Amino acid sequence: MPKPAVAHDFEDSLPLLAPPELKPGTWDLAARRLLAKMLGEFAYEEIIEPLPQPAGDRHTLRLDDGGILSFRAERGAYGSWRVNPDTIELRERDTDNGAAAETGTDAGTGGRPFGDPLRFLVLARRLLALDGATLGHLIRELSATLAADARLDHTAVSAARLADLGYAELEGHQTGHPWLVLNKGRLGLSATDTARWAPEARHPAALPWIAVSTDIAGYRGVPLLATPERLYARELDVPTRESFAAVLRARGLDPARYLYLPVHPWQWDEVVLPLFAPAVAQGTIVPLPTDGDVRLPQQSIRTFLNTSRPDRHTVKLPLAVLNTLVWRGLPTERTLAAPAVTAWVHGLRDADPFLRDECGVILLGEVASVAVEHPLYDGLPEVPYQYKELLGAIWREPLTGRLAPGERARTLASLLHTDPEGRAFTAELVARSGIPPAVWLRRLFAAMLPPLLHFLYRYGTVFSPHGENAIVVFDDHDIPVRLAIKDFVDDVNVSAHPLPEHDTMPDDVREVLLTEPPAFLTQFIHSGLFVGVFRYLAPLCEEQLGVSENEFWSLVRAEILRHQARFPELKDRYEIFDLLTPRIERLCLNRNRLHLDGYRDRPDRPHAAVHGTVPNPLHLS
Repeated sequence: MPKPAVAHDFEDSLPLLAPPELKPGTWDLAARRLLAKMLGEFAYEEIIEPLPQPAGDRHTLRLDDGGILSFRAERGAYGSWRVNPDTIELRERDTDNGAAAETGTDAGTGGRPFGDPLRFLVLARRLLALDGATLGHLIRELSATLAADARLDHTAVSAARLADLGYAELEGHQTGHPWLVLNKGRLGLSATDTARWAPEARHPAALPWIAVSTDIAGYRGVPLLATPERLYARELDVPTRESFAAVLRARGLDPARYLYLPVHPWQWDEVVLPLFAPAVAQGTIVPLPTDGDVRLPQQSIRTFLNTSRPDRHTVKLPLAVLNTLVWRGLPTERTLAAPAVTAWVHGLRDADPFLRDECGVILLGEVASVAVEHPLYDGLPEVPYQYKELLGAIWREPLTGRLAPGERARTLASLLHTDPEGRAFTAELVARSGIPPAVWLRRLFAAMLPPLLHFLYRYGTVFSPHGENAIVVFDDHDIPVRLAIKDFVDDVNVSAHPLPEHDTMPDDVREVLLTEPPAFLTQFIHSGLFVGVFRYLAPLCEEQLGVSENEFWSLVRAEILRHQARFPELKDRYEIFDLLTPRIERLCLNRNRLHLDGYRDRPDRPHAAVHGTVPNPLHLS
């Protein structure tokens, strides 16, 4: 009698393939580098407190079992640590004689090379004050980050090659947030999902669209895109719009009662079909084909640039994936408010000759949006916030058409990149510019800081100018000339201190923008730009350009003072929004995951932790 087939026969017949980057050499290199980053950033946030040794720059940590981890590290601005990955050693506990070594002249000697960040978490879980649940998830997220780093190493190209890439293609080579250790965890994505949708996969794809009834979906747009028909006329070809309408009519549905939006295929499969199943069953949500355009995922993983038609808008889609500090959804209220915030910020820029004409700052506005309410979750304030960010889309202005002839744009994050030979991308650009490094840096600061400072001082408004949101525009000699900024809704904050410039702010903008006291408002520039980017760029420039860290920070301070002298009438604002204080609060990004929110569900998005203060390199005593 034949043996009956079992359900898993088909699955068992599929070949099991390991990604080519998962091999010892590539993995070990990425692991050592990530362990050095972990030690440095944990020490910066005072999660760990390495002990300096009497001779040289070696430091030690006593692990939970008495073993000693030692490494060489240099200290830098804002109290930062730069750990040399090739110097990390582990001296294991001598079970016969107790601890490995006492702190002293020989505390860091006699160990073996060590470069395993996963093993470090296990050996230091009590030192790091990790509970069991956090440790379990942390190992998973760290392993996923390491796998992404190995893929990036496996496919890395030279700095010279990177300098020739366009804005969209360059994004796929970036290594992620320099401060956050777990910067590519992407919890929720499988290995196959990551190979298809992660930015380092560099895999362009056509996105499917859906039609959603206006019973549960709302549209907002800036005045030029006040109706969805105006948006679709620019974004969708006539045959595509007709094919979408035909799908609805074939089901007896009226296209005039539906809004169209792209959807991430992963989100459709993992979130929309399970959680909006009744709406799909009733025809309130109807799947559509793609629009035919090919798009490329960017560093935020939920944002796609149109590579088929670069003049068309960038789309930002919700993704129920936990990456860095938050779930990457789109909050319904803020999604609907995006065009109003854009119109207000654009209005400030357009009415200000300094911003508009002298700076030429580019503000990539979020000009249209569709938000889809969930019939249950959106009415339950106590449920985890990721269930209120499930479905919608934001259309952002593209860079194409906003650059002058000969200009090209690169994210600020790219300036921190080093190639497989150790050459910094910044060093490549400086060499191509033909001007001295210090002059090039002055041009960088003159391009970036004036618009950010003017928005802060004149309008009590800040962006979060971190490496991904700040885009540097270069001329045809690779010299920085101006700044572009994106991501308004999530990252624009205004002063809680009343300013007359806020009197004309529309109510719908006032309701959605976050407000902060002046002392904290300056943190967006300190932590987003100076700590989050320049803290890493300064030592890179010292090493590869011969510009010392002290000179680097002197150039930054000089640009701030130059701007203040340009507008003496704002003297009181320089005191209200003081960037030159002796010390600033230490914002901590890694502490949030380890000690505050961990991986627990909560009804509101988490925020960075504050732990003590650090010296401000822009202050001169």
